[in-house]
Amino acid sequence: MKIILAAPRGFCAGVNMAVQSLELALRHFGPPIYVYHEIVHNQHVVRTFQGKGAIFVDHLEEIPSGSTVLFSAHGVAPEIRRIAAARELRAVDATCPLVTKVHLEAIKFAKDHYTIVLIGHEGHDEVIGTMGEAPEAIILVESTEEVDDLQFEPGTKLAYLTQTTLSVDDANRVISRLKERFPWIIGPPKEDICYATQNRQEAVRLLCDEADKVIVLGSQNSSNSQRLRELANENGKPAYLVDGPQDLDRSLFASGETVLITAGASAPEDVVQGTISWLQEHFGATLEEREVRKEDVYFPLPKSLRVLTQ
Repeated sequence: MKIILAAPRGFCAGVNMAVQSLELALRHFGPPIYVYHEIVHNQHVVRTFQGKGAIFVDHLEEIPSGSTVLFSAHGVAPEIRRIAAARELRAVDATCPLVTKVHLEAIKFAKDHYTIVLIGHEGHDEVIGTMGEAPEAIILVESTEEVDDLQFEPGTKLAYLTQTTLSVDDANRVISRLKERFPWIIGPPKEDICYATQNRQEAVRLLCDEADKVIVLGSQNSSNSQRLRELANENGKPAYLVDGPQDLDRSLFASGETVLITAGASAPEDVVQGTISWLQEHFGATLEEREVRKEDVYFPLPKSLRVLTQ
């Protein structure tokens, strides 16, 4: 067996920042640190932090007044910040700056009286947070079919935004349909799908032709990891989205095959290395790393934590 290890893969700058923020908060303030929703959509990361004293909640009312709460990389709506302040919670905002960019675009478009078409997945934490910035101005769509159901009078001020972790191809199809139906619609000055999502998709697109099977390390609720699996399937390759080697079955693979391994933006490198070791142990696999694009993006810690490191 041959393993092709895709690069870039795994943690992006936003996830690195969020994970480092929670680690620092636990060290400085001590457990428990409450986290509103999962810090990132990865079960390995969540379980690791639970073992260190992080408590993940879906409602701020679950948090005792005066406690420390960390907002996850996916961002939150203004109402959540208001509730946190009312409960006198010490809030650490670990929202990815690229998600914050979309929030600010939504606020600006809404203030300028645009109706905003947000392309994204209903119920995703990031989408909930973005829609919360201007709920009266935002309409959510997931597909070209939903675009076809939209009805706007000619001349209606229209703008579109996208969730940062979408499939580039899927988003472009929806954007193209929006522009066909509403030629006057405008978009953000710079596209919203984040660099890491695009880079990981590019690596799979370029490398999967050389592989018989594809393993995507990531959790089922990770949007960008699901897109990597779907992209491999669209290119005719069987693809398995798993949290780690414990979720793999030897019957899925055979000696002599070439297996492409990648990881979603919230999957840690140790699960990647564990999966490589599993294939080497069972199939005597050799390893070749293939870097299709360099990444050197870095996001600083939230201001409330930066002072602790000075």
